Amino acid sequence: MKFLIQRTTSASVEAEEKCIGKINKGYLVLIGINDTDTFETADKMLRKMLNLRIFEDSCGKTNLSLSDVNGGLLLISQFTLYADCRRGNRPGFTNAGSPDHAEKIYDYIIKQAEKEVTVTEQGSFGADMKVTLVNDGPFTILLDSDELFKKQD
Repeated sequence: MKFLIQRTTSASVEAEEKCIGKINKGYLVLIGINDTDTFETADKMLRKMLNLRIFEDSCGKTNLSLSDVNGGLLLISQFTLYADCRRGNRPGFTNAGSPDHAEKIYDYIIKQAEKEVTVTEQGSFGADMKVTLVNDGPFTILLDSDELFKKQD
């Protein structure tokens, strides 16, 4: 599972020329899911993301979490995070999760996030969307479950 987290002052998503999600200060999170991801992986990734301290405190240090600044979440499914560009110039997406599996995990992530974050907005799974953001910093972090939680021998 991959979360591409972008700290924002504002972000929105449109589908079929209608705004379907919008936040002010918070995180725009592009979520990539593969077939080996589980609800347990989702819980770990969500916990890690929510506890990140990447907002500035009164001294200008990145010391505050999303909840400390009362930030919102805009969660967007993004299978292209699993693009394989090793061969040729056309990316392959065989590492991305099957749509049925990915949608179940994505929906689960949204439900769990809503329990933690007052303003939780979302994109439309599988839709052609237009995403707009003002990246604050810019500040972008990639969380990859394979790197964060791989088992040590």
